[in-house]
Parts: sequence; structure tokens; C-alpha cells
Amino acid sequence: MIDTHCHLTDPRLFEQLDRVLARAAAAGVVRMVTIGTCIEDDQAAVALCAGRENVRCAVGIHPNYVTASSLGEVPLLRGLQAGPAVVALGEMGLDYFHQHAPRQLQAPVFEAQLQLATEFGRPVVIHSRESIDDCLAILRNHPAVPAVFHCFTGTPDEARQIIDAGYLLGFTGAVTYKKNDALREVAAFAPADRILVETDAPYLTPEPVRKQKTNEPALVMHTAAIVAAARNLSLAELDRLTTDNAARFFRWA
Repeated sequence: MIDTHCHLTDPRLFEQLDRVLARAAAAGVVRMVTIGTCIEDDQAAVALCAGRENVRCAVGIHPNYVTASSLGEVPLLRGLQAGPAVVALGEMGLDYFHQHAPRQLQAPVFEAQLQLATEFGRPVVIHSRESIDDCLAILRNHPAVPAVFHCFTGTPDEARQIIDAGYLLGFTGAVTYKKNDALREVAAFAPADRILVETDAPYLTPEPVRKQKTNEPALVMHTAAIVAAARNLSLAELDRLTTDNAARFFRWA
């Protein structure tokens, strides 16, 4: 299985990285994509992947980390594209929930990263909180760019909008939580070629291990089990499906 979205550079994981990777392998999670959130984190993600054939990375500027200087930092992402471990740009997008960065700053940084993705032929990892309509509107300006809406926690109607636009959905531990029947409904009806599973580690630890404060790639199996049940598939079938989807999306043979 591939954990398509984790943050291995986070100190909670990085400080025990060898053990984290060993536990992932023991659980059957053989590949991971670690995600950058700002230029410094992107550089750390590229460095982390060096010499590790089972880890790839995405590099980008997360909307919650956008500042007045971020637009000027986007060209720095260009230099990172030469790294052999870089398989995507992101995470990028819009966040109207946390309000850590003004909306008027988020949109141009998102747009600039999509322009870079178009230039380099990269897929993108989208962060969207309470901003689906605006994210889709901006993405329409870049029709050639494949995208996954990571950590999807929206409504079934929002899921259908994303699917109709041609994009993928990433399911995290949130789909395992008892209150999230609507999210399990989405996991059931999403087209087979549009779903990925992820941890967003160290965040969003799934049931039944939610008491574990730090999520990690090994635990993506719990999320996969719930998605499999929603789709009336065995875990092995869901594993093959999502691994194929991830390999195709990230062009990671």
C-alpha cells in the first residue's frame, strides 16, 4: 500500500524516522509520499528522500503558510523540480477555515504554483478547507493539471463536484470516525479510479487507534479497511486499487 500523504519531516515523525519506516513496512505500507508545506520544509522533504527508494515527495507552499513574501518564493520551487524524488507539487490551495493567511494572498500563490505544475507536467496535491468552489474555479484555468483533493472531508455534493471536474479524493482517518457517515457514503460512490488513502500523519489518527497521539504511515491500513468496507471490497482488493491509482497519479512505477 502507498500512504499518499504524510509529513515525515514533522519532528514527531522525523525524530523516530527509522522506527516509523520499519513499522510501516511491517504493516504492508511499502511506499510513502511526504508532503512539503513551505520552502524550508520542501527542502527538508527532498533531503529526507535521498537514499530512500520507498519515499517520494511533493513540494509546495501550503495556504496556511502563505505570507506577503510567498509569491516571490514560488520560483524557488522550480529548482527543486530536478530532484529525482519529487513527484508532485503541493500541498497548495485555499483555506478559509483557519484564517492563518489572508484570502487575497492565498489565491495568487495557488495560481502561481499551478502555472509551475503546468510547465513541468506535475500533478498537484490540493488543500481545501471551506473553499471547494474557489479551488475548482482556479483549477479550471489549468485543465491539464491532475489533482487530488487531499484529506477530503466535505459533503457528498462537494465530492461530486470534484469528481465531475476529473480530480481524485484522498481519504484520511477522518473516514473512520463514527460521526462521518456522509464521508463513508462518498467513499462508497466515488469512482474506483478516483480514490487514494493517506494518513496526513502526524495528524488524524484513525479509529480504532485514535488514542495514539501521533499518527504514522503504518496506520493507513485502518483507513483503508473502512474504505474497503464502504465499497464492499476486501482490504487486499482496496490495497491493489489505491496502490494502482497512486502509482498512476504520481507516475511512480
